[in-house]
Amino acid sequence: MKIALMDSGIGLLAAADAVRRLCPEADLVLSSDPDSMPWGPRTPEDVTELALAVARAAAGHRPDALIVACNTASVHALPALRAALEPRVPVIGTVPAIKPASSGGGSVAIWATPATTGSPYQSALIRDFAAAADVTEVPCPGLADAVQHADEEAIDRAVAAAAALTPRGVRAVVLGCTHYELVAGRILAAVRGPGLPDPALYGSAGAVAAQALRRAGGRPKTDGAVGRLTVLLGGRESALPPSALAYAEGRALAGLVRAE
Repeated sequence: MKIALMDSGIGLLAAADAVRRLCPEADLVLSSDPDSMPWGPRTPEDVTELALAVARAAAGHRPDALIVACNTASVHALPALRAALEPRVPVIGTVPAIKPASSGGGSVAIWATPATTGSPYQSALIRDFAAAADVTEVPCPGLADAVQHADEEAIDRAVAAAAALTPRGVRAVVLGCTHYELVAGRILAAVRGPGLPDPALYGSAGAVAAQALRRAGGRPKTDGAVGRLTVLLGGRESALPPSALAYAEGRALAGLVRAE
Protein backbone atom coordinates (compact mmCIF):
# COMPACT_ATOMS: atom_id res chain seq x y z
CA MET A 1 0.00 0.00 0.00
CA LYS A 2 1.15 3.53 -0.73
CA ILE A 3 -0.18 6.69 0.93
CA ALA A 4 0.71 10.13 -0.43
CA LEU A 5 0.54 13.35 1.56
CA MET A 6 0.70 16.91 0.28
CA ASP A 7 1.19 20.29 1.95
CA SER A 8 2.89 23.58 1.29
CA GLY A 9 5.71 22.51 3.64
CA ILE A 10 6.48 20.23 6.57
CA GLY A 11 3.01 20.43 8.13
CA LEU A 12 2.40 17.02 6.55
CA LEU A 13 4.88 15.39 8.96
CA ALA A 14 2.30 14.88 11.72
CA ALA A 15 -0.16 13.03 9.47
CA ALA A 16 2.66 11.06 7.82
CA ASP A 17 3.89 9.93 11.21
CA ALA A 18 0.33 8.96 12.16
CA VAL A 19 0.07 6.80 9.02
CA ARG A 20 3.43 5.23 9.84
CA ARG A 21 2.33 4.34 13.35
CA LEU A 22 -1.03 2.93 12.22
CA CYS A 23 0.36 1.01 9.26
CA PRO A 24 4.17 0.70 9.35
CA GLU A 25 4.27 -1.31 6.11
CA ALA A 26 2.71 1.50 4.05
CA ASP A 27 4.99 3.28 1.60
CA LEU A 28 4.82 7.07 2.00
CA VAL A 29 5.09 9.82 -0.61
CA LEU A 30 5.54 13.30 0.87
CA SER A 31 4.95 16.08 -1.67
CA SER A 32 5.38 19.77 -0.84
CA ASP A 33 6.56 23.07 -2.31
CA PRO A 34 8.23 25.03 0.49
CA ASP A 35 9.55 27.66 -1.91
CA SER A 36 5.95 28.81 -2.46
CA MET A 37 5.17 29.24 1.24
CA PRO A 38 3.18 30.65 2.88
CA TRP A 39 -0.07 29.69 1.15
CA GLY A 40 -2.36 31.40 3.66
CA PRO A 41 -2.08 34.96 2.26
CA ARG A 42 -2.45 33.81 -1.36
CA THR A 43 -5.66 34.04 -3.36
CA PRO A 44 -7.85 30.93 -3.59
CA GLU A 45 -6.92 30.67 -7.25
CA ASP A 46 -3.20 30.70 -6.44
CA VAL A 47 -3.65 28.11 -3.68
CA THR A 48 -5.60 25.85 -6.03
CA GLU A 49 -2.93 26.09 -8.74
CA LEU A 50 -0.12 25.35 -6.29
CA ALA A 51 -2.03 22.51 -4.62
CA LEU A 52 -2.81 20.88 -7.97
CA ALA A 53 0.87 20.92 -8.94
CA VAL A 54 1.94 19.39 -5.62
CA ALA A 55 -0.85 16.80 -5.75
CA ARG A 56 -0.11 15.79 -9.34
CA ALA A 57 3.54 15.26 -8.46
CA ALA A 58 2.41 12.88 -5.70
CA ALA A 59 -0.15 11.18 -7.95
CA GLY A 60 2.61 10.38 -10.42
CA HIS A 61 3.87 7.83 -7.88
CA ARG A 62 0.53 5.97 -8.03
CA PRO A 63 -0.59 6.16 -4.40
CA ASP A 64 -3.65 4.35 -3.11
CA ALA A 65 -4.85 7.54 -1.38
CA LEU A 66 -3.79 11.18 -1.05
CA ILE A 67 -4.02 13.18 2.18
CA VAL A 68 -4.33 16.94 1.75
CA ALA A 69 -2.41 17.67 4.96
CA CYS A 70 -3.01 21.40 4.77
CA ASN A 71 -5.99 23.32 6.09
CA THR A 72 -5.58 26.14 3.57
CA ALA A 73 -5.48 23.76 0.60
CA SER A 74 -8.45 21.83 1.99
CA VAL A 75 -10.46 25.04 2.24
CA HIS A 76 -9.70 26.37 -1.23
CA ALA A 77 -8.60 23.48 -3.45
CA LEU A 78 -10.30 20.28 -2.31
CA PRO A 79 -13.03 20.26 -5.02
CA ALA A 80 -10.42 20.87 -7.74
CA LEU A 81 -8.13 18.17 -6.34
CA ARG A 82 -10.94 15.63 -6.25
CA ALA A 83 -12.05 16.54 -9.75
CA ALA A 84 -8.50 16.05 -11.04
CA LEU A 85 -7.59 12.82 -9.21
CA GLU A 86 -10.68 10.87 -8.19
CA PRO A 87 -11.81 8.14 -8.56
CA ARG A 88 -8.33 6.81 -9.37
CA VAL A 89 -6.84 8.31 -6.21
CA PRO A 90 -9.11 8.95 -3.20
CA VAL A 91 -8.45 12.45 -1.80
CA ILE A 92 -8.82 13.06 1.94
CA GLY A 93 -9.00 16.65 3.15
CA THR A 94 -8.06 18.07 6.55
CA VAL A 95 -10.76 19.69 8.67
CA PRO A 96 -9.96 21.42 11.99
CA ALA A 97 -11.13 19.25 14.88
CA ILE A 98 -13.75 21.77 15.98
CA LYS A 99 -16.54 19.20 16.29
CA PRO A 100 -14.84 16.81 18.75
CA ALA A 101 -13.24 19.66 20.68
CA SER A 102 -16.60 21.37 21.19
CA SER A 103 -18.67 18.30 22.03
CA GLY A 104 -18.11 18.77 25.77
CA GLY A 105 -19.09 22.46 25.73
CA GLY A 106 -17.16 24.93 27.84
CA SER A 107 -14.38 27.20 26.66
CA VAL A 108 -12.69 26.27 23.37
CA ALA A 109 -9.91 28.17 21.59
CA ILE A 110 -9.20 27.67 17.88
CA TRP A 111 -5.63 28.48 16.93
CA ALA A 112 -5.37 29.11 13.18
CA THR A 113 -3.58 31.23 10.62
CA PRO A 114 -4.79 34.84 10.32
CA ALA A 115 -6.31 34.03 6.91
CA THR A 116 -8.38 31.18 8.34
CA THR A 117 -9.38 32.95 11.56
CA GLY A 118 -12.76 34.56 11.01
CA SER A 119 -13.06 33.08 7.52
CA PRO A 120 -16.48 31.96 6.24
CA TYR A 121 -15.18 28.37 6.26
CA GLN A 122 -14.16 28.39 9.93
CA SER A 123 -17.24 30.40 10.90
CA ALA A 124 -19.45 27.75 9.32
CA LEU A 125 -17.70 24.97 11.24
CA ILE A 126 -18.18 26.89 14.49
CA ARG A 127 -21.85 27.52 13.69
CA ASP A 128 -22.51 23.90 12.74
CA PHE A 129 -20.50 22.08 15.42
CA ALA A 130 -19.72 24.40 18.32
CA ALA A 131 -23.06 25.92 19.29
CA ALA A 132 -22.75 24.53 22.83
CA ALA A 133 -19.21 25.86 23.36
CA ASP A 134 -17.77 29.26 24.20
CA VAL A 135 -15.42 29.66 21.25
CA THR A 136 -12.47 32.04 20.97
CA GLU A 137 -10.77 32.32 17.58
CA VAL A 138 -7.04 32.92 18.05
CA PRO A 139 -4.99 34.16 15.06
CA CYS A 140 -1.38 32.95 15.08
CA PRO A 141 0.60 35.20 12.73
CA GLY A 142 3.98 33.80 11.82
CA LEU A 143 3.64 30.52 13.69
CA ALA A 144 3.38 28.21 10.67
CA ASP A 145 6.34 29.93 9.01
CA ALA A 146 8.41 29.70 12.20
CA VAL A 147 7.63 25.98 12.50
CA GLN A 148 8.50 25.46 8.83
CA HIS A 149 11.96 26.92 9.39
CA ALA A 150 12.40 25.42 12.88
CA ASP A 151 13.12 28.95 14.11
CA GLU A 152 13.04 28.40 17.87
CA GLU A 153 12.89 32.07 18.89
CA ALA A 154 10.17 32.87 16.35
CA ILE A 155 8.16 29.84 17.50
CA ASP A 156 8.40 30.98 21.11
CA ARG A 157 7.27 34.52 20.20
CA ALA A 158 4.34 33.36 18.07
CA VAL A 159 3.18 30.79 20.64
CA ALA A 160 3.42 33.33 23.48
CA ALA A 161 1.44 35.91 21.50
CA ALA A 162 -1.32 33.39 20.72
CA ALA A 163 -1.37 32.13 24.31
CA ALA A 164 -1.93 35.70 25.51
CA LEU A 165 -5.13 35.78 23.42
CA THR A 166 -6.33 32.42 24.73
CA PRO A 167 -8.77 32.54 27.67
CA ARG A 168 -7.34 31.41 30.99
CA GLY A 169 -8.67 28.00 31.97
CA VAL A 170 -9.69 27.07 28.42
CA ARG A 171 -10.93 23.47 28.26
CA ALA A 172 -9.77 22.64 24.73
CA VAL A 173 -7.49 24.08 22.06
CA VAL A 174 -8.00 23.20 18.39
CA LEU A 175 -4.79 23.16 16.35
CA GLY A 176 -6.22 24.59 13.15
CA CYS A 177 -3.04 24.37 11.05
CA THR A 178 -1.14 21.15 10.44
CA HIS A 179 2.18 22.85 11.23
CA TYR A 180 0.99 23.55 14.78
CA GLU A 181 0.79 19.85 15.63
CA LEU A 182 4.59 19.67 15.41
CA VAL A 183 4.88 22.03 18.41
CA ALA A 184 1.87 20.76 20.36
CA GLY A 185 3.92 20.31 23.54
CA ARG A 186 5.07 23.91 23.46
CA ILE A 187 1.53 25.12 22.87
CA LEU A 188 0.27 23.10 25.82
CA ALA A 189 2.99 24.51 28.07
CA ALA A 190 2.04 28.05 27.02
CA VAL A 191 -1.72 27.74 27.63
CA ARG A 192 -1.77 25.72 30.86
CA GLY A 193 -2.54 27.73 33.98
CA PRO A 194 -1.35 27.19 37.55
CA GLY A 195 -3.83 25.19 39.58
CA LEU A 196 -6.00 24.50 36.54
CA PRO A 197 -6.51 21.27 34.56
CA ASP A 198 -4.47 21.06 31.38
CA PRO A 199 -6.56 21.85 28.30
CA ALA A 200 -7.00 19.09 25.75
CA LEU A 201 -5.32 19.69 22.38
CA TYR A 202 -7.18 18.61 19.26
CA GLY A 203 -5.29 18.03 16.01
CA SER A 204 -6.35 16.31 12.80
CA ALA A 205 -3.42 14.02 11.99
CA GLY A 206 -4.73 10.82 13.53
CA ALA A 207 -8.20 11.14 12.05
CA VAL A 208 -7.05 11.86 8.49
CA ALA A 209 -4.47 9.06 8.65
CA ALA A 210 -7.13 6.56 9.70
CA GLN A 211 -9.51 7.80 7.01
CA ALA A 212 -6.82 7.52 4.33
CA LEU A 213 -6.10 3.93 5.30
CA ARG A 214 -9.80 3.11 5.16
CA ARG A 215 -10.16 4.70 1.73
CA ALA A 216 -7.05 2.85 0.53
CA GLY A 217 -8.48 -0.45 1.71
CA GLY A 218 -5.72 -1.03 4.25
CA ARG A 219 -5.78 -2.26 7.81
CA PRO A 220 -3.94 -0.54 10.68
CA LYS A 221 -1.69 -3.48 11.50
CA THR A 222 1.72 -4.69 10.40
CA ASP A 223 3.23 -7.97 9.25
CA GLY A 224 6.68 -6.81 10.29
CA ALA A 225 7.52 -5.04 7.02
CA VAL A 226 8.48 -1.37 7.02
CA GLY A 227 7.41 0.98 4.26
CA ARG A 228 9.68 3.12 2.12
CA LEU A 229 9.75 6.89 1.85
CA THR A 230 9.69 9.18 -1.18
CA VAL A 231 10.10 12.94 -0.66
CA LEU A 232 9.16 15.42 -3.39
CA LEU A 233 10.07 19.09 -3.07
CA GLY A 234 8.60 21.16 -5.88
CA GLY A 235 8.02 17.92 -7.77
CA ARG A 236 11.65 16.78 -7.55
CA GLU A 237 12.79 13.78 -5.52
CA SER A 238 14.83 14.89 -2.54
CA ALA A 239 15.69 14.16 1.06
CA LEU A 240 13.63 15.52 3.92
CA PRO A 241 14.44 19.21 4.41
CA PRO A 242 16.80 19.84 7.34
CA SER A 243 14.10 21.66 9.31
CA ALA A 244 12.02 18.47 9.39
CA LEU A 245 14.67 16.83 11.54
CA ALA A 246 14.03 19.37 14.32
CA TYR A 247 10.81 17.49 15.11
CA ALA A 248 10.27 13.98 16.44
CA GLU A 249 7.89 13.18 13.58
CA GLY A 250 10.50 14.14 11.00
CA ARG A 251 13.26 12.16 12.71
CA ALA A 252 11.03 9.07 12.80
CA LEU A 253 10.33 9.36 9.08
CA ALA A 254 14.00 9.97 8.30
CA GLY A 255 14.68 6.49 9.62
CA LEU A 256 12.72 4.94 6.76
CA VAL A 257 14.55 3.66 3.71
CA ARG A 258 14.20 5.97 0.71
CA ALA A 259 12.34 4.38 -2.19
CA GLU A 260 14.40 3.66 -5.26
